[in-house]
Amino acid sequence: MIILDSSCWLEYFLNGKGADHYANIIEESGKIIVPAIVLHEVFKVAMRASGEDSALAVAGILQQFPVIPVEENVAMYSAKFGQQYGLAMADSMILATAHIHHAELWTQDADFKGLAGVQYFAKT
Repeated sequence: MIILDSSCWLEYFLNGKGADHYANIIEESGKIIVPAIVLHEVFKVAMRASGEDSALAVAGILQQFPVIPVEENVAMYSAKFGQQYGLAMADSMILATAHIHHAELWTQDADFKGLAGVQYFAKT
């Protein structure tokens, strides 16, 4: 399984320089799961950038994949990871979801760089 951090989804949807890198996994894979907090972050940025109708279309694409709710284990692991790695709440929840679901986390967020189970891709 693979989790794309919000930074990867936004790179894809905003057609950034690295969009093609994520297009293959998004368009051709059944391996993606989406933490609910990623749906929140991407929807919020899309709504601010393009309005609610566009944000709803973006959310619809993310919802084609299994959306993982914030459950008790995610809440507890995220607190642990936040303290251990100095991560913000959303980042620690995304990492906890990846850990619990044995998923590899793909990200452009340098806060995750060097952590086990994380594929970090520097922004281009």
